[in-house]
Amino acid sequence: MTTTGQKPVLGLVGGIGAGKSSVGAALVNHGGVLVAADPFGHEALEQPELKARILEVWGERNILNDDGKIDRKKLGHIVFPSPVERSRLEHIVHPYIEDRIRQAIAAAQQNPKCRFVILDAAIMLEARWHDVCDRLIFVDAPREVRLARVQQQRGWTDHDLANREAVQMPTDRKKELADAVIDNSGPPERVPSQVEALIRTWNLG
Repeated sequence: MTTTGQKPVLGLVGGIGAGKSSVGAALVNHGGVLVAADPFGHEALEQPELKARILEVWGERNILNDDGKIDRKKLGHIVFPSPVERSRLEHIVHPYIEDRIRQAIAAAQQNPKCRFVILDAAIMLEARWHDVCDRLIFVDAPREVRLARVQQQRGWTDHDLANREAVQMPTDRKKELADAVIDNSGPPERVPSQVEALIRTWNLG
Protein backbone atom coordinates (compact mmCIF):
# COMPACT_ATOMS: atom_id res chain seq x y z
CA MET A 1 0.00 0.00 0.00
CA THR A 2 1.74 3.18 -1.15
CA THR A 3 0.88 6.79 -1.81
CA THR A 4 2.48 9.56 -3.79
CA GLY A 5 2.98 13.15 -2.74
CA GLN A 6 5.29 15.26 -0.65
CA LYS A 7 3.11 15.56 2.43
CA PRO A 8 3.96 13.03 5.16
CA VAL A 9 1.43 10.54 6.47
CA LEU A 10 1.37 10.05 10.25
CA GLY A 11 -0.24 6.89 11.57
CA LEU A 12 -1.85 6.78 15.02
CA VAL A 13 -1.50 3.51 16.91
CA GLY A 14 -2.20 2.47 20.49
CA GLY A 15 -4.34 0.30 22.71
CA ILE A 16 -8.12 0.35 22.68
CA GLY A 17 -9.33 3.40 24.62
CA ALA A 18 -5.93 5.11 24.54
CA GLY A 19 -7.46 8.23 22.99
CA LYS A 20 -6.11 8.25 19.46
CA SER A 21 -8.97 10.51 18.37
CA SER A 22 -7.89 13.17 20.88
CA VAL A 23 -4.37 13.15 19.49
CA GLY A 24 -5.76 13.21 15.96
CA ALA A 25 -7.84 16.29 16.80
CA ALA A 26 -4.78 18.05 18.22
CA LEU A 27 -2.82 17.26 15.05
CA VAL A 28 -5.64 18.67 12.91
CA ASN A 29 -5.19 21.97 14.76
CA HIS A 30 -1.67 22.12 13.32
CA GLY A 31 -2.76 21.73 9.71
CA GLY A 32 -3.18 17.96 9.45
CA VAL A 33 -6.00 16.31 7.53
CA LEU A 34 -7.50 13.34 9.37
CA VAL A 35 -8.34 10.09 7.60
CA ALA A 36 -10.35 7.84 9.93
CA ALA A 37 -10.75 4.23 8.83
CA ASP A 38 -13.64 3.30 11.13
CA PRO A 39 -16.34 4.91 8.93
CA PHE A 40 -14.97 2.95 5.97
CA GLY A 41 -15.62 -0.26 7.90
CA HIS A 42 -19.23 0.84 8.35
CA GLU A 43 -19.44 1.67 4.64
CA ALA A 44 -18.13 -1.76 3.72
CA LEU A 45 -21.07 -3.48 5.41
CA GLU A 46 -23.48 -1.39 3.32
CA GLN A 47 -21.95 -2.18 -0.06
CA PRO A 48 -24.43 -4.47 -1.88
CA GLU A 49 -21.80 -6.88 -3.17
CA LEU A 50 -20.01 -7.18 0.17
CA LYS A 51 -23.27 -7.39 2.11
CA ALA A 52 -24.43 -10.25 -0.13
CA ARG A 53 -21.19 -12.14 0.49
CA ILE A 54 -21.48 -11.61 4.26
CA LEU A 55 -25.09 -12.80 4.33
CA GLU A 56 -24.12 -15.82 2.27
CA VAL A 57 -21.59 -16.79 4.93
CA TRP A 58 -23.50 -16.03 8.14
CA GLY A 59 -27.17 -15.85 7.17
CA GLU A 60 -29.78 -13.10 7.41
CA ARG A 61 -31.37 -14.33 10.63
CA ASN A 62 -28.08 -14.24 12.48
CA ILE A 63 -26.83 -10.74 11.67
CA LEU A 64 -29.58 -8.48 10.24
CA ASN A 65 -31.49 -5.97 12.34
CA ASP A 66 -35.15 -4.99 11.86
CA ASP A 67 -34.19 -2.41 9.21
CA GLY A 68 -32.53 -5.04 7.06
CA LYS A 69 -29.05 -3.72 7.78
CA ILE A 70 -26.15 -5.73 9.12
CA ASP A 71 -26.06 -5.42 12.91
CA ARG A 72 -22.42 -4.84 13.78
CA LYS A 73 -22.86 -6.10 17.35
CA LYS A 74 -24.45 -9.36 16.21
CA LEU A 75 -21.74 -9.84 13.61
CA GLY A 76 -19.07 -9.01 16.18
CA HIS A 77 -20.37 -11.63 18.60
CA ILE A 78 -19.87 -14.21 15.86
CA VAL A 79 -16.50 -13.22 14.43
CA PHE A 80 -14.48 -11.85 17.37
CA PRO A 81 -14.30 -15.09 19.42
CA SER A 82 -13.21 -17.11 16.39
CA PRO A 83 -9.98 -16.49 14.45
CA VAL A 84 -11.43 -18.44 11.52
CA GLU A 85 -14.65 -16.42 11.35
CA ARG A 86 -12.77 -13.16 11.84
CA SER A 87 -10.41 -14.03 9.01
CA ARG A 88 -13.36 -14.74 6.72
CA LEU A 89 -14.86 -11.32 7.43
CA GLU A 90 -11.53 -9.55 7.01
CA HIS A 91 -11.04 -11.23 3.64
CA ILE A 92 -14.34 -9.71 2.51
CA VAL A 93 -14.12 -6.17 3.89
CA HIS A 94 -10.42 -5.29 4.22
CA PRO A 95 -9.77 -4.71 0.50
CA TYR A 96 -12.63 -2.19 0.41
CA ILE A 97 -11.37 -0.40 3.53
CA GLU A 98 -7.83 -0.27 2.17
CA ASP A 99 -9.05 1.23 -1.11
CA ARG A 100 -11.04 3.89 0.75
CA ILE A 101 -8.00 4.74 2.90
CA ARG A 102 -5.88 5.08 -0.23
CA GLN A 103 -8.49 7.33 -1.87
CA ALA A 104 -8.86 9.54 1.19
CA ILE A 105 -5.11 9.99 1.58
CA ALA A 106 -4.74 10.84 -2.11
CA ALA A 107 -7.50 13.45 -1.77
CA ALA A 108 -5.83 14.94 1.31
CA GLN A 109 -2.53 15.15 -0.55
CA GLN A 110 -4.24 17.35 -3.13
CA ASN A 111 -5.60 19.73 -0.49
CA PRO A 112 -3.44 22.90 -0.59
CA LYS A 113 -4.18 23.58 3.10
CA CYS A 114 -2.95 20.13 4.15
CA ARG A 115 0.47 20.10 5.81
CA PHE A 116 0.39 16.39 6.60
CA VAL A 117 -2.08 13.51 6.69
CA ILE A 118 -3.15 11.67 9.85
CA LEU A 119 -4.32 8.05 9.55
CA ASP A 120 -6.40 6.69 12.43
CA ALA A 121 -7.14 2.99 11.96
CA ALA A 122 -7.59 0.69 14.96
CA ILE A 123 -6.06 -2.35 13.26
CA MET A 124 -3.57 -0.49 11.10
CA LEU A 125 -0.61 -2.66 12.10
CA GLU A 126 -2.52 -5.93 12.09
CA ALA A 127 -3.91 -5.27 8.59
CA ARG A 128 -0.54 -3.88 7.39
CA TRP A 129 -2.13 -0.60 6.34
CA HIS A 130 0.76 1.19 8.07
CA ASP A 131 2.84 0.71 4.91
CA VAL A 132 1.27 3.96 3.74
CA CYS A 133 2.65 5.88 6.73
CA ASP A 134 5.92 7.79 6.90
CA ARG A 135 5.89 7.82 10.71
CA LEU A 136 3.91 6.19 13.51
CA ILE A 137 2.75 7.86 16.72
CA PHE A 138 1.94 5.62 19.67
CA VAL A 139 -0.77 6.98 21.97
CA ASP A 140 0.05 5.64 25.42
CA ALA A 141 -2.29 5.03 28.35
CA PRO A 142 -2.21 2.23 30.98
CA ARG A 143 -4.81 -0.50 30.75
CA GLU A 144 -6.72 0.61 33.85
CA VAL A 145 -7.21 4.06 32.32
CA ARG A 146 -8.24 2.61 28.99
CA LEU A 147 -10.68 0.23 30.69
CA ALA A 148 -12.29 3.10 32.60
CA ARG A 149 -12.73 5.00 29.35
CA VAL A 150 -14.36 2.18 27.41
CA GLN A 151 -16.58 1.36 30.38
CA GLN A 152 -17.83 4.95 30.39
CA GLN A 153 -17.94 5.55 26.63
CA ARG A 154 -19.02 2.15 25.30
CA GLY A 155 -20.39 0.26 28.30
CA TRP A 156 -17.73 -2.43 27.95
CA THR A 157 -16.69 -4.80 30.71
CA ASP A 158 -13.14 -5.92 31.45
CA HIS A 159 -14.02 -9.14 29.59
CA ASP A 160 -15.17 -7.17 26.53
CA LEU A 161 -11.90 -5.25 26.43
CA ALA A 162 -9.85 -8.40 26.92
CA ASN A 163 -11.62 -10.12 24.02
CA ARG A 164 -10.95 -7.20 21.69
CA GLU A 165 -7.34 -6.85 22.82
CA ALA A 166 -6.76 -10.55 22.19
CA VAL A 167 -7.17 -10.06 18.44
CA GLN A 168 -4.86 -7.05 18.25
CA MET A 169 -1.10 -6.71 18.37
CA PRO A 170 0.19 -6.29 21.96
CA THR A 171 0.51 -2.63 22.92
CA ASP A 172 4.20 -3.10 23.85
CA ARG A 173 4.92 -4.22 20.30
CA LYS A 174 3.00 -1.27 18.85
CA LYS A 175 5.04 1.06 21.01
CA GLU A 176 8.28 -0.50 19.78
CA LEU A 177 7.29 0.11 16.16
CA ALA A 178 6.38 3.76 16.73
CA ASP A 179 8.58 6.77 15.97
CA ALA A 180 7.12 8.87 18.82
CA VAL A 181 4.96 8.46 21.92
CA ILE A 182 2.20 10.74 23.19
CA ASP A 183 1.24 10.17 26.84
CA ASN A 184 -2.55 10.31 27.09
CA SER A 185 -2.88 8.77 30.54
CA GLY A 186 -3.98 12.01 32.19
CA PRO A 187 -6.37 14.89 31.52
CA PRO A 188 -7.02 15.75 27.85
CA GLU A 189 -5.41 19.18 28.22
CA ARG A 190 -1.98 17.51 28.48
CA VAL A 191 -2.14 16.32 24.89
CA PRO A 192 -1.88 19.57 22.85
CA SER A 193 1.50 20.62 24.28
CA GLN A 194 2.99 17.20 23.50
CA VAL A 195 1.62 17.34 19.97
CA GLU A 196 2.99 20.85 19.50
CA ALA A 197 6.44 19.70 20.62
CA LEU A 198 6.29 16.78 18.20
CA ILE A 199 5.28 19.09 15.34
CA ARG A 200 8.35 21.23 16.06
CA THR A 201 10.65 18.21 16.34
CA TRP A 202 9.46 16.83 13.00
CA ASN A 203 9.36 20.28 11.32
CA LEU A 204 5.73 19.88 10.32
CA GLY A 205 4.57 23.36 11.36
